[in-house]
Formats: sequence, C-alpha cells, structure tokens
Amino acid sequence: MIIANPIYDVVFKYLLEDIEIARELLSTILGEEIVSLVVKPQETTTETASQSITIFRLDFKAVVKTKTGENKLILIELQKAKRLFDIMRFRRYLGENYQKEEQPIDAKDPSEAGPLPIVTIYFLGFNLEAVETPVLVVKRAFFNAATGEKLLSNIKEPFVQLLTHESYIIQIRRLTITLQTKLEQVLQVFSQETQTDDKHKLSVTEGYANPLVKKMVSRLGRAIASEEVRKQMNAEDEVERIFERELGNVWKKAEQAMREKEEALQQKEEALQQKEEERKQKEEALLMTEDLRRQIEALQKQINPKG
Repeated sequence: MIIANPIYDVVFKYLLEDIEIARELLSTILGEEIVSLVVKPQETTTETASQSITIFRLDFKAVVKTKTGENKLILIELQKAKRLFDIMRFRRYLGENYQKEEQPIDAKDPSEAGPLPIVTIYFLGFNLEAVETPVLVVKRAFFNAATGEKLLSNIKEPFVQLLTHESYIIQIRRLTITLQTKLEQVLQVFSQETQTDDKHKLSVTEGYANPLVKKMVSRLGRAIASEEVRKQMNAEDEVERIFERELGNVWKKAEQAMREKEEALQQKEEALQQKEEERKQKEEALLMTEDLRRQIEALQKQINPKG
C-alpha cells in the first residue's frame, strides 16, 4: 500500500489532525493513557526567507491517567524539525510554554488558571551524531543529595513538577521496520526504510495487527490522494532546494573568505620573513663594515706605527 511520507510537515500535520490518532499516538509515546486531549492552535514557524528553515509545532492540553489510577493535567509540546540548527529556537518555544497559564479542561472560574507540567516530544528529520537510539526518553529522577538515595519518581510537589520536565526524542531516520516494542510497532509508520523512488511516498504492507497502525496507514493513504497535500509537499521540496542552494552559497562564501584570510596571512608571513631577511642583511653589512674598519685601523698602524 502506498502512503504519504509523514516526514513532510504537511503530512505529519494531516495525520495528527485526526484527534483520535493524535491521542492514541501520544499515549503510546508517553506510555500512559491520555483520557482526553485538546489541541491548541496549530503552528508552523518559518524563519527568515534567506534561511528557509521550518519548525512545525503542536501544543496539546491532555488529561493523563497515571499508572496509579490518578488523573493529571499536562501540557504536551510537540516540535518537528527537518534540520539541525540553532538550539536556541527549541529553547525559545519551550520558554514560551513555561510562561503560559492554562485552565483545567472543565474549569469554569478563570481564576483557576495556572501553569501546567510540561512534556516535550521532538520528531527529528535528522540524526543526532552522539545518539544512535531511535527513540530517546529523558526521564526525571530525584535523589537525596546527602545519601545518593533515589527517591520516589512521582513527587507531587508543584515547585518540582512545574520547573522540570520529561522529553521524548524521536529520530525519524533511525526508525526501522523491525518490530519489537509496542512503540516501535507504531513508529514504523514513520520509517524511511520503506521510501519509494518518489520520496513523497512510502510503500507499506497491509494487515497490521495494531489498531492504531491501521488507522495511521489508512489516513496516510488518504493524504497521498489529496492534491492539496501533494502541492504542499512539492512546496516543502522547493524550500529544501532553496535551503540547499543558500547553504551552498554560504559555504562558498565562507570558503572564499577563508582562502582570502589564509592568503592575507601568508602574505603577512612573507612580509615578516622579508623584513627579517632585510634585518639580517643589515646586521651582516654592519658587521662587515665594523670588520673593515678594524682592518683599516690595523693597516694604518703598520704604515705609521708612531701615529
């Protein structure tokens, strides 16, 4: 079966616009049941035209049922990026969410608004050099500094809960179709191992046992049939081509500047060497002059010993 490649922002967005798929996918990533999910305004942030860099963002307000059976309200920040660039952009978006105050989903009194615990999920279209694991989970751990004892992970102190957060980092290009865990079974839909000659498309088998995978494959099948989605995928390709061209120009300019700097440095070194050579020649000339003076004085004494 041919499906749209969700490494594209427009396809990824199309997939998660199905709120039930979004809820089940996020539940699988977090390893906890999301009871209800509210999608905050969707946002695609594009940097300056010369850089042609895009970060796709989605924020969710979710009620999560913990393993102890309690419900907790959290903010899930999902960011997706195709390229590695200034890390400060990721931090800036995270900082924006740390400043937000949210109401509980069923709140009636505006005064109930306050900060929510944050969980971040990053879908990366590039590989991290030092991390080969396709899915990296960064969990909070709490220790007694005096004894080194690990404390209970479920600390309910708001000061701790609201000023630290968990992260999930998914490297799309490291995902494989080798099935192991439930999460890997779901994320196989994103694996680029099944990419066809047309990079817009993935070729996947049918008859998945996992109900969520079936839903995702079905929706991605509809995405590739959408003319609007295909147009936007082509637009993303054009942005990538512009980026590559601009990046190539930047590298050429940088290499030219480096060559000019090296040439200037070499010329400076040659000038210094020439100056040093001239200094040595002047010293040798002075030494020869002094030696000649002594010889003349010696000859004068021979000619006129009494002088």
